[in-house]
Amino acid sequence: MPILAQDRVRYSGERVAAVAAESKDIAQAALDLIEVEYEDLPAVFEIEDAMESGAPILHPDFNEYPGVRPAEGGSNAYSATANDRGDLDRGFAEADLIVETTFRTPRVHQVYLEPHTAVVAIQSERVHVWATSKAPLGIRDTFAAAVGLPKEQVVLHHSHIGGDFGGKGTPLDLPACYFLAQASGRPVRIVADYVEEFLAGNPRHSTVVKLRTGVKQDGTLTAHHVQFYVNCGAYAAYKPGGVIGGAPHAAGPYRVANSRVESTQVYTNVVPGGHMRGPGVPQATFALESQIDEIARRLGRDPVDFRLQNLIVDGDESAAGEKLKSVRVKETLIAAVEAAGYRDPKPSHVGRGVAVGEHAAGGGQANAAVTINPDGSVVLGTAVFDQGSGTYTILRQVIAEELQVSPERVRLNIWTTDAVDADSGIGSSRGTRINTQAAHEASLDAKAALLDLASEQLGWPRGSLALRGEEVIRTDEDATLSWTEILRKSGKTVTGRSFVDDRASTHQTGFVGQVAEVRIDPETGQIELLRVTSAHDVGRVLNPMGHQGQVNGGFVQGLGFALMEELRIEEGRVTNVSFADYKIPTIRDIPDLRTVLVESEEGSGPYQVKGIGENSIVGVAPAIANAIADAVGCRITELPITSEKVYEALKAFQAKV
Repeated sequence: MPILAQDRVRYSGERVAAVAAESKDIAQAALDLIEVEYEDLPAVFEIEDAMESGAPILHPDFNEYPGVRPAEGGSNAYSATANDRGDLDRGFAEADLIVETTFRTPRVHQVYLEPHTAVVAIQSERVHVWATSKAPLGIRDTFAAAVGLPKEQVVLHHSHIGGDFGGKGTPLDLPACYFLAQASGRPVRIVADYVEEFLAGNPRHSTVVKLRTGVKQDGTLTAHHVQFYVNCGAYAAYKPGGVIGGAPHAAGPYRVANSRVESTQVYTNVVPGGHMRGPGVPQATFALESQIDEIARRLGRDPVDFRLQNLIVDGDESAAGEKLKSVRVKETLIAAVEAAGYRDPKPSHVGRGVAVGEHAAGGGQANAAVTINPDGSVVLGTAVFDQGSGTYTILRQVIAEELQVSPERVRLNIWTTDAVDADSGIGSSRGTRINTQAAHEASLDAKAALLDLASEQLGWPRGSLALRGEEVIRTDEDATLSWTEILRKSGKTVTGRSFVDDRASTHQTGFVGQVAEVRIDPETGQIELLRVTSAHDVGRVLNPMGHQGQVNGGFVQGLGFALMEELRIEEGRVTNVSFADYKIPTIRDIPDLRTVLVESEEGSGPYQVKGIGENSIVGVAPAIANAIADAVGCRITELPITSEKVYEALKAFQAKV
């Protein structure tokens, strides 16, 4: 992706010029003086149009780009993968019923409170950067490559981040900021306004998901074919590797002997997509769980019972071929159903819908240092730039637990990118999984260093020393001494360090079961969301308040995805570029929300944790969609499901009856 458009503009909103000035008014006056002449070129905005034979190719030189996997020439489908299991044709031949459905999901903006903001200052041959970035080392490396600098010449400093939800992991305007700073000889700050965010941010991708499923009359699934198409937008630069996943989640945690999962990423002349809370997974789960519900209804089966018949258990492979550990999806669904009163009688025009899903915590690299000072204070050194999810609180809890001190005693020292060689930052629900391991190991290392110092200073045998709270005890004699006293007498501090490299898949996931209840006005199609019950397979919860905050936040974003949020595009142009037109849920839209935790001692790391930040959103939209279908007797396959769509569907359904 060029820093400024070169030769051609590939989407409406692409950057073509950059101006720096001493005031916003002067900068705007300078921008007003710039004249740009455009020649209209053929364009494609939808996946189907972009993949047609003879469609204009957005990136004819794609295979010459550095770092790409070569793609077939003359195609906007720049990445295509397929995973086969069993014999798909045989599976469909064995089916008594085949259900084919196409599902569509829209672009959705992350709607973080703080827009993208950056400061670049060039000082003494080094480039200093402050940015709203949750992945500082990744941003440093990408930014350095974009502007042609060795990465060692760039240092990112900590900045507080006003929300992220996946959207703060790219350099965005940093390269332009650098070149303006270089040209002006002054530090430069760029702050996007929300018109620019909507026009040229990195929203959740729109998708087209085609599902074809075969099932026997007794409810056994025989075949499942997924075609997962991602509208990437004009560039793939806003996501690592240029692609998003999600396609396997359109096969889900079900037993199917014969399956094919295809994923295709497609260039179009619209705003490029990036990451947003579980990239690809909410789109795929909406499609699959709507399809499963539709199959159950066509068989005359209760949707819950049909799921329980086909969901995997320990030892099974999922429909996409993965064998997961400690599978608790049935228990989680049952917990949601029972807490929701799913089987209770309901009034007319009220519908209930269920959905299941899962999202595993990602892997990564993490660092930590724990320093114990003579004054009794403890300092955590970390490379994490917390994006608001409470990672710092969790890490302080871990250290306090291991050292048996209050969390308030633990101070933070947030490092620049000069301090470490590798760190994945926050994202993919890895924050707790990876960084608690680092904090735990650094605490153990600090305790060992403290005992070494005590042995050296007191002459006590190292093998007989242990820590009990804030005391060093000699286990072979009745002797103790506080470690603050030991440190004061020595005049030293002790530090424990750790580096965790845990990038492999855990095959350990967290399941979610959700039940939604809606009331539909049959005259107008108005949707009233009455209640949502959300059950989560959580392992151990380290911070109940923070955990519940993630459950609530994921639900609210899932509600927006289901019923109202859409970055609308007409002829390639975003048309709702303000919060007057781009609707997000408010407190008036929030129903009764019930949470059930299915706890266990099965998870990742020393504390047996599971991710929750992305898990909490994946099942919301299909649960609501299934509740609406239950209430009105017909299915809407395109998000968001608005009252207008329900009204039109009701009219069409009634015309057929």
